[in-house]
This record gives sequence, structure tokens and C-alpha cells, in this order.
Amino acid sequence: MLKNPATKYIPFVPFDRDFAERTWPSNRITQPPIWMSTDLRDGNQSLIEPMSVERKLRFFEKLVQIGLKEIEVGFPSASQTDFDFVRKLVDEDRVPEGVTIEVLTQSRDDLIARSIESAVGARRVIVHLYNACAPAFRKIVFNMDREQVKQIAIQGTLLIKELTARHPETEWVFQYSPEVFSTTEPEFALEVSNAVADAWDPTPERKMILNLPATIEATTPNLYADQIEWMHRNLARRDSIILSVHPHNDRGTAVAAAELAVMAGADRVEGCLFGNGERTGNVDLVTLALNLYTQGVHPGLDFSDIDDVRRCVEYCNQLPVHPRHPYVGDLVFTAFSGSHQDAIKKGFAQQKADAVWEVPYLPIDPADLGRTYDAVIRVNSQSGKGGVSYLLYTEHGLDLPRRLQIEFSRAVQQVTDSTGREVKADEVYALFSREYLECNRPWQLVRHQIIGDPRAGEGRQFSIEVELEHDGETRVVNGQGDGAISAFVDALGLPVRIMDYHEHAIGTGTNTQAACYVELRLGDSNTGFGVGVHRDIVTASFQAVLTAVNRHLQTGTEVEAEADAA
Repeated sequence: MLKNPATKYIPFVPFDRDFAERTWPSNRITQPPIWMSTDLRDGNQSLIEPMSVERKLRFFEKLVQIGLKEIEVGFPSASQTDFDFVRKLVDEDRVPEGVTIEVLTQSRDDLIARSIESAVGARRVIVHLYNACAPAFRKIVFNMDREQVKQIAIQGTLLIKELTARHPETEWVFQYSPEVFSTTEPEFALEVSNAVADAWDPTPERKMILNLPATIEATTPNLYADQIEWMHRNLARRDSIILSVHPHNDRGTAVAAAELAVMAGADRVEGCLFGNGERTGNVDLVTLALNLYTQGVHPGLDFSDIDDVRRCVEYCNQLPVHPRHPYVGDLVFTAFSGSHQDAIKKGFAQQKADAVWEVPYLPIDPADLGRTYDAVIRVNSQSGKGGVSYLLYTEHGLDLPRRLQIEFSRAVQQVTDSTGREVKADEVYALFSREYLECNRPWQLVRHQIIGDPRAGEGRQFSIEVELEHDGETRVVNGQGDGAISAFVDALGLPVRIMDYHEHAIGTGTNTQAACYVELRLGDSNTGFGVGVHRDIVTASFQAVLTAVNRHLQTGTEVEAEADAA
């Protein structure tokens, strides 16, 4: 073993000197590029089990629905399945108006002829020709010099020009890729590209596509952008060329490389949904497109039901999408951290409909992608009061006072610490219900009746009659006070001091309920909360007092004996 494996590798440096003419760092993306999906070709050939015709057709229809206008549908010269699929699209008129299909071919006469045969009769077709130009391929794979490699590209171009001219019923668009552009000497890539353009003879009205692929991602994204801008500035027929890029993700920076390439002059981007493709995959078109929203640019693609798109892609590729995948993963809009949850909760509370999006930690509104807010906040041992209270509010309408949030979060923390797992929203509510709403021992309210109301005569106090159940025995007690709660506390005969009180409505109309939160001290004990929910607000407040008392007694406070005696 080498002591230093790094000595095996020589970094690819595209220019002998720094490309100081670059302008792309100051540019901004203000409109989307032309999108081209290569899912059905590049993505398909990377699968363990290539797609069946049924799966390819379903994928194709989803790409059309999303709004892709250019779709690479196969490598018809390499596979009978691909050939038959292209013919199916053409013969059954399955390509909608405005959508262009693309077929890929190597620069060999028989493969070119087969590819054109597969697409004859379509309204509009891109024929994509490629041959590898990088030094390693010239030396190792083909044993050819530069001139021989260039001639392969020119001869393939001329043959496509000749064969397509025989079928004027189809609008033919030519695309050329100096394959492995990412590690090809820029001056040689330019030489080959200009020679191919001369052979095809495009015009500003009938442009050709020049695609510059990072077939193997070999440099940092800024160097790839330098390569693109250098080509963009030096191409002989730039006004007759649509400049395209096809980044792969070997270094994990394909998205950045594509974005910088567009800033550097690229007009078009090829990639796959969710980054499928050989090795580490092609650039992810979904991430690229949705990134534009955060820059105030509409991507021109419809991902308003991102979960449906994911389900389709997972079915067709038979590969799962990672839960942390940008925008679509199950966990990407989820916060477990307590401080994050608190910030998100406050952001939602202040966010107004159709206003500028300003919710902390959420770069994009999940609703814009058809995602719900259900999974935005989830609770585990790292969570705090903000996440717990958010779930209770969004799922059940319970708007807990701040000190109650802190008190209840401790109970949740005990569960998450002891189990080591996430607590689901329904489990949070079940725990809250057991801790507060169902805490009816030893005291339980049976009924109450107000027998004296100060509104009936000035200066009179509330008088109430209360029927309670205490450890299975029913008692009827009376009390008086300045208000309903003070009269109820008087009836209990316990050393209760009300420290704080909150109430709010849950729901609207005939289904409205009242939620009451009472913080009290029993004797010399610490303060604690009780909660009551009922259609009658007075009943809800009495329930809140009793659950607070019961919680004190059940935890064995120092006044338990005094309370029992009373």
C-alpha cells in the first residue's frame, strides 16, 4: 500500500494560466435554462433492471406532465427495447405538440442509421451524436490522435445531415457532445466543436445544440464554469448554437456546477429527476429547478405535487429517493432540534398568506410542492417545548401558555430519553391527554350549578353548588367568590392559589369548544398546570382546576395529607 495514495492522482487543470477573463462570478440566474430530461436513456441504462416499456411510458407521461419540452427517450441503436419504445411513441402519436424527443448515437455509420430509422415520422427530433475526446480515451480506449478523433465527429455529423435530409417531414435538430469534455483540453474541444458546426452549418434560425458534458466530474464547480465561459466566448458560430451542459455528480457538486455553468453562458441543462444516473448520477433537475424559486425565478416546471412525482420515479427506477434528498425527502422539511422548532413555530405564527416567505429554517414553503406541514416539526430527544407545542396546536388546536409548554416538554423528554426514539404527533397528544385531560383522580367533577350571580344584584358574590366525586364517593359542596373560579376553589376547601389563567376557543360554529389552562399552587408546593376542554367555558375552567389539583396530589406533594383531611 502506498503511504500517501494522493500521489497517484494528478489534478486536471483546464488552462495553463488562470482564466482571468471570467465574468460569471458577477452574474445572476434570472431565467430558467432549457431543461432536457435524460431519465429514459442515461438514467435507464444505470438501473440494475432497466425499465420495461410500461415503466418507460409511465415515466415519459410524467415528464410531459411536469412540463419537460425536451426528453431523451432512448439509445435505439443499442437496444431493441429502446428502438421499439421510440417507434411506439412515434407510431401511436404519443408525443404531444411542443415536446421534442431525443435519441442518442455514437459516431458509427450503422448506429447512426439505426437511430434515425427509429425516429422517422416524428414531428421534431433531436439526434444526439457523441464521441469521446479526452486524452485518456484517445490513448487508452481508441489509440487515436487528435485529428482522427476530430474526423470521427465530422464524418458522423455529415452522415446525419445526409440521412435526415431524406425525411423532410420531420424537423431534425442536431446535437453534438465532445464526450468527456470535463477532462478534454479546452482548445481541442473548441477545435472539434467548431469543425462539427462547420459540417452541420447551423444558422441563428436553425440552431444546433453543443453539449459540454462533465462526463466524469473532475474539477471544482468554478473550474467547470471557467471551461464553459471560455467555450461560450470563443465558439465561432455562437449565435447559431444552443450551449448545453450535462454535469455528472462524481464529486458531489453537480448542482453547483450546473448553476455556475448557466451563469457562465450555458443555455440548456441535461439531467435526471432526483439525480439518477451512472455512478453517483446525473445532475438533479428537481433540485436545480426548485432552487430557482429561492431566487425569485419560476423554473417553468410543475412540481406542485412533488410526492406524486417521487412515487412515479421510485416505481419506474425501482430505487428509493433518500429521506434527506433536497425538497422531496421525507425529512427535508422536518425539524427535531428544539431551537429550530421554536423558530419555525414563531415563523408560522407571523407568516401571512401570499406574503414574502420568511419562515426560519424553511427555504421554501412546503405547500408550494404539495407537501403538508404535518411533518415540519417532529419530536425526539433533541426536541424542546416549541416542537411539542407546535404539534398540539396544529393537530388539536391547543395553544399552550409558555410555562405549560416548558412543563409538558419535560414529560415528553422523559419518554424520548427512556425509549431513544421519536414520539409521533398522536403519541404527543395521547401523553398530553393522560397527563392533563384525563387526570381525574382523586377529584372528578360531576356537575355544577350557579345559584347566585353577581350580575343579578350589585355587590353580591358568585354562589355555586358543586357535585364532586372523590375516590369513588360523591360529595355536594357549596362555595362563594368574586368569580366562578374563586367560588369553585372555595367549594373545594383546599389551600389552592390560582397563579395564572388562560383560555381560548377551539374550532368554530356549533363545534366550538373552550380550552382553559390554570396554573396553581397547592399549599406550599411548586406551581403546576391543569387543563380543561369543554363546550362550556365555566365547566372547562373547573376541570382545569381539578386536573391541576389531581396532578399535585398524584405526585405526592407535601400538602397531600392536608388536602385529604380537608
